[in-house]
Amino acid sequence: MKVLIISTCTEKLHEAEFVRPIEDIIKGECTTKHYSEVDLDVASGFEKVIICGTSLQDHKFIEDIKMFNWLKDFGGSVLGICAGMHVLGLVFGDKLRNKKEIGYYREKMSGSFLGLEENNDEGEYEVWHLHNSWVDFNECNWNVFMRSSDSSKIPEAVKHKQKEFYGVLFHPEVRQKGMIKEFIAL
Repeated sequence: MKVLIISTCTEKLHEAEFVRPIEDIIKGECTTKHYSEVDLDVASGFEKVIICGTSLQDHKFIEDIKMFNWLKDFGGSVLGICAGMHVLGLVFGDKLRNKKEIGYYREKMSGSFLGLEENNDEGEYEVWHLHNSWVDFNECNWNVFMRSSDSSKIPEAVKHKQKEFYGVLFHPEVRQKGMIKEFIAL
């Protein structure tokens, strides 16, 4: 299994927090590249792609969102984590909204999503958030499997309806490491 891990980090030091833990979970045949080094030709050499998160202060990937347009033609599976979820939504025309969340939150699952089930503790999971914004996903294109438990009902876990593209707003490399393994096993 060939896995491409894509860093959205501007600062190399931030990769220690957002990329390296994913490399450690996979412990297999993976290649890590910065998003500026990836296009459809590069990505097509991989079956799976994981687009990692980045620090709260890092928004460069949003300014460079057109560099991710290759995703529209990519035939493999993609997991977008936090910033990676933002990338998936923005590439497919969804809107970015502001809301800062830092820390552990209990969120409610609906259905089955990369090893998480709604019947666990009444479908609630404690997840780690570290973000300034979220994506308002068009539900014509995306199935929403988890929403925030507060009144905002922000999409926390989504899957594209036609592609094997998954996005999570939280950081499974912190608390739900099994999700990453489930994605790799697809």
